[in-house]
Amino acid sequence: MRPFVCAAAAALSAVVAHSVPAEAATTPVVHGIVHGYAWSAGQGQLRIMPRSATRVDRGGHVLHALKPLSKAKELRLDYTTATYGRVTTACDLKETEGRVAVDRDGLGRTRCEPADLTDALARGPVPLRAELRNGKVTRINEFLVADWPDPRTARGTISRINDTTVLFATGRTRLKLGSTSATGFQRTTARCGDKWLAGRPVNADGDGLGKKNCTSADLTKVLKTAGHPVLVKIDYTPEIGSLNHVWEVYGDA
Repeated sequence: MRPFVCAAAAALSAVVAHSVPAEAATTPVVHGIVHGYAWSAGQGQLRIMPRSATRVDRGGHVLHALKPLSKAKELRLDYTTATYGRVTTACDLKETEGRVAVDRDGLGRTRCEPADLTDALARGPVPLRAELRNGKVTRINEFLVADWPDPRTARGTISRINDTTVLFATGRTRLKLGSTSATGFQRTTARCGDKWLAGRPVNADGDGLGKKNCTSADLTKVLKTAGHPVLVKIDYTPEIGSLNHVWEVYGDA
């Protein structure tokens, strides 16, 4: 997961919860400013968990700290007609490469197209500030974050929402998590393309965790055929909604 530093100023008018059902209803926002980590939600669409944003001046750079907003609702926004400001010095760069293009508020100022945001979202979550007017996104700016959240590990179940999103459940917690091409997947089965827990656990360790290295594409395929929640151990970053690594778990080990 790329440690992409991000930011923003002024929290807003609508909100998202940490724990969301698989088909969370979106809340329309007519006017306002939204800050948070955005994920792709299909062609020209993004989903975002709004957060409060506080300006942090660090070493001459304007960064921002993002915090959860209580009783928040996930938003789905159409960005096809929005202007898009990147923190990179060129629209096609994957990373800042040590040089940033930001304004005095720490917002990306390299003027890019919605297609460039589509490319960025395909690589993972993008920290951004979105301005809405009359229910439409008019302007989007990337920003730099003061502190990138630490990942955690947990056991539970995951079920497929779509090709890049799963619902993770553990105890009373329900989290929508996004995967990328960098999401790791380790299986207990003989082959990466086998059905979930198919055959003998020839690649399970002493704790029943998968040892065979597979890809996020393999994870997508196997969840499509599973048709039900499956037992896993995951490495994830809940503040971002990121699924970093998945281990298939054999039995109740």
